[in-house]
Amino acid sequence: MDVTAEPLASSDAALLAVAAFAGEGDQAPPVLAGAAAQLGEALGVDLTAELSAVGFRAGPGELARVPTRGAVAAATVVVVGLGPVERAGTDQLRRAAAAVAGAAERIESLATDLPGAVTDADAGDAVAAVVEGLLLGSYRFSAYRSAPAAHQLESVTLQVADVEAARTAVHEAEAVAGATRFARDLVNTPPQDKRPPALADRVAEAFAGTDVRVRILDEQALVEGGYGGILGVGRGSSEPPRLVELTYEPDGAERSVALVGKGITFDTGGISLKPSESMETMKMDMAGAATVAAVVRAAAELRLPVKVTGLLALAENMPSGTATRVSDVLTMKGGTTVEVINTDAEGRLVLGDALVHASELQPDAIVDVATLTGAAVVALGERIGVLMASDDTLAERLLDASAHSGEPFWRLPLANEQYGERLEGAIADLRNSGSRSAGTIFAGLFLHRFVGEGIPWAHLDIAGVAWTDEASGYHTKGATGVPVRTLLRWLRAG
Repeated sequence: MDVTAEPLASSDAALLAVAAFAGEGDQAPPVLAGAAAQLGEALGVDLTAELSAVGFRAGPGELARVPTRGAVAAATVVVVGLGPVERAGTDQLRRAAAAVAGAAERIESLATDLPGAVTDADAGDAVAAVVEGLLLGSYRFSAYRSAPAAHQLESVTLQVADVEAARTAVHEAEAVAGATRFARDLVNTPPQDKRPPALADRVAEAFAGTDVRVRILDEQALVEGGYGGILGVGRGSSEPPRLVELTYEPDGAERSVALVGKGITFDTGGISLKPSESMETMKMDMAGAATVAAVVRAAAELRLPVKVTGLLALAENMPSGTATRVSDVLTMKGGTTVEVINTDAEGRLVLGDALVHASELQPDAIVDVATLTGAAVVALGERIGVLMASDDTLAERLLDASAHSGEPFWRLPLANEQYGERLEGAIADLRNSGSRSAGTIFAGLFLHRFVGEGIPWAHLDIAGVAWTDEASGYHTKGATGVPVRTLLRWLRAG
């Protein structure tokens, strides 16, 4: 992706893109943004009149095409709506860029001044938002298509005021968007090609030649280490579980964090078998692990001054004659015993082991990421994730990062005083499932029991936001990559 200070009219790109704000009132003409008016002059047309004539009102993501009639190299100008000017910000730019990416899907080259359309936004943030929108909006998972993918956009030029500053923002945004696309690829991969050993190996290959150390604990190492939760969940599968440890440790690191990801490569529910319609998307039950791998990858690429340890707890939850039964008792890493009330509440079991492992590293903070509870989807739907935390400062910083990234999360209380007694098992220290009410809080309280004392901890339940059944904005159908950008923003903010 290139940057230039030259006007759009001088570009040799096959497609030009500019923006407009919605006017005040339903029938008001659009208000041209950035270099749109200047481009209209170069074309010799009244761009506002042209847009009004076709009923373009510049709603968020709305598109209009204007022929150039040979006045410039491009055959067409695309105008994208940003909505009302008072609501415009970086996420509107991100969504507008994704809409432009869709319009340019079969075009070789594109030039746009979108980064300068919202003058109130920080220039670097605006450039980053446009780059992210273009790269995420153009994402397609086509690895399993029999026919090659249609020709995709190859060259993009951003028209900006400060070229050098924009180059830095482009580099950082490409790393962030690339990590998000990597996470999407892992989640979208069919389950037969990412069973625990295969997924562990694929992740290791992705870090070959980087500054990240990779350690894979196989089933023997898990037995020797006492990882009873991971082993118990994986017991029903013909493919054994794995725990992958990724370590990025730059010289002079200012702080250390541990990221823990749930990696159930396919979730049938085990003996507590899911209904068939609930299994259709269960290849995405490793989205937490994919997120963690992607974040560590980008942290290394961006050379962030933070030690980041990523733990991917990988298992396949299958029913069989060797599977964990309801009422079995598992001994977790660290010695806590857990009575299994529901084998479909397996994510918290693999995470519990990984959280103990993370705590032994004594990081400054631990964040776990998991498609953990259906209750999170009931509570907040498919557009907002759940955040729970033991530390207010950590929670606030993560919420700030999520707001900046356009990946909303809502904080729920741990509420140990109200619900903590539900964790107590009848014949073991804990039970892995409680009543239907407050299911997300119960799961968070369960996880907190495995975090070392005094270590700030946060839990991101992404059950509703890791996957989408319909394309929207810069989220294409399938894996979303949420919350890769949130966690990277948090790490970069310090």
